[in-house]
Amino acid sequence: MTMYRSGFTALALAGALVSAVATPSAAQTLTIGVRAGPDSIDPHFTATGTHAETLKHVFDTLTWSGDGLEIEPRLAESWKALDDTTWEFKLRRGVKFHDGSDFTAEDVKFSIERIPLVTGPNPLTIYVRRVQQTQIVDPHTIRIKTDGPAPNLPNDFIRLFIVSHKAAAGLTKDTSNPAFNSGKAAIGTGPYKFVSWTPKDQLVLDRFDGFWGTKEPWQRHVRKEIPNDAARVAQLKAGQVDLITRVPATDVATLKRDPKLNVMTIDTIYVFNMELDMRDKAPQVSAKDGSALAKNPLQDPRVREAIDLAIDRKALAEIAMEGLGKAQNQLVTPSIFGYSKKVPELKYDPNRAKQLLAQAGYPNGFKVVFSFTSDRLPGDRQVGTSVAQMLAAVGIDAQANAQTAAVFFPARTRGEFSMSMSGWGTLTGEAHYTLSSVAHSNDPAKKFGAFNVLGYVNPTMDKLIQDAAVEMNEAKRRSLLEQANELVHTDRPRLPLVAVGSAWAMQKDKVTIKARVDEDTLAMNIKPAK
Repeated sequence: MTMYRSGFTALALAGALVSAVATPSAAQTLTIGVRAGPDSIDPHFTATGTHAETLKHVFDTLTWSGDGLEIEPRLAESWKALDDTTWEFKLRRGVKFHDGSDFTAEDVKFSIERIPLVTGPNPLTIYVRRVQQTQIVDPHTIRIKTDGPAPNLPNDFIRLFIVSHKAAAGLTKDTSNPAFNSGKAAIGTGPYKFVSWTPKDQLVLDRFDGFWGTKEPWQRHVRKEIPNDAARVAQLKAGQVDLITRVPATDVATLKRDPKLNVMTIDTIYVFNMELDMRDKAPQVSAKDGSALAKNPLQDPRVREAIDLAIDRKALAEIAMEGLGKAQNQLVTPSIFGYSKKVPELKYDPNRAKQLLAQAGYPNGFKVVFSFTSDRLPGDRQVGTSVAQMLAAVGIDAQANAQTAAVFFPARTRGEFSMSMSGWGTLTGEAHYTLSSVAHSNDPAKKFGAFNVLGYVNPTMDKLIQDAAVEMNEAKRRSLLEQANELVHTDRPRLPLVAVGSAWAMQKDKVTIKARVDEDTLAMNIKPAK
């Protein structure tokens, strides 16, 4: 059994007792330009990263992912495993919701049970899938019964956003978004409280002076959604925003030379990867003349290997991403628990790719629609376009189909694509999070494979992931996850391409930022320049 306890509780609680009177110097507004914002103000609506990033300001989570993805206490002050299937969480006392009501175990139980009922296009259920039952011991103690040993439950709870059981009572999947978007149900315990939201435009938040933790320096925080990269840069240069996220690689060098600005870059945990259709009928695959094929070519391992060999990952990182990426050989980056050192560097060999296609019966290739996001992560459009060109060079007519994330993810979840690319970040710091979502067969009964919608099934893979899910011994769990990553390399249901680097640019005399490897841009990590 393991217990974790906050080392900063006293300081944090002391910070909450600081006078909430805003002096003129403290009454500052932080305005940032983001590439994408939330899809709703309901934190349980979707698992999309930009959605969660935004709503971390308003709604707290039970546990917290630190700047380096280490698990930290948040609304749960400590936790321990009572037995193989029972976790006990001690909740932080003295926490208030924005409406002045007390945070208790009832809000935690309500939030856990609410998620499966209201979650939308990118299901949030992956974070509570192991929960079988919640038991309230007292107002500040809750016990979680799991469907078997669940060593990663505290990691999963970094996305367990807590909503007020009073403010969100009675809301359904149809009524939740309007209630949260209007502010009526947008009652959290986070450091900022909801003021207003104009979808695809801007979100306005005010500091919550009753926050349990350290008082924020910003009285108001405005997040302006500016999907156009050039427009985001222009607004920064004009002083209309204090900081921008996801600076395009083409502008990094220029902005670094501007004496009024600072630029920070970091390697992130996000990996662009391709998903290949393994179903008998692939809706977007055909012969080059548009006629139907006798079978889905993507089911042939030789074809998947040919696609793998056709991709020049170093060129993607250095040219398409202009140096802000790194060639990647696994779905998780090297810092993630379960990354395997046995997987070799992936080769670029277009001649061998052509030979494999011919051996598989496609000497002239075939046609496929290749869909990818255009506004979610840095370089997604450029990488997607470049991959389509690389596939064309070996005879595969990959028709580039760049889409906004708001359009892409619902269509992908519905299984409409046969070849697609998006970014995935292992947010919990452990490979099981990724593998159980995208590499396990889609099995609602076992609550695995929610994001595997294109028919990949391998019983060996399923067993490795299932065994890792209940293995309490850390060394054994690591070995199981490494084997699963090695099997992804062999089977190629998904092809890792490049890890995403990210850059922020800011007004030098206004702000400084502590960058995070998960790319989250949080007002809590942005401080006034000294």
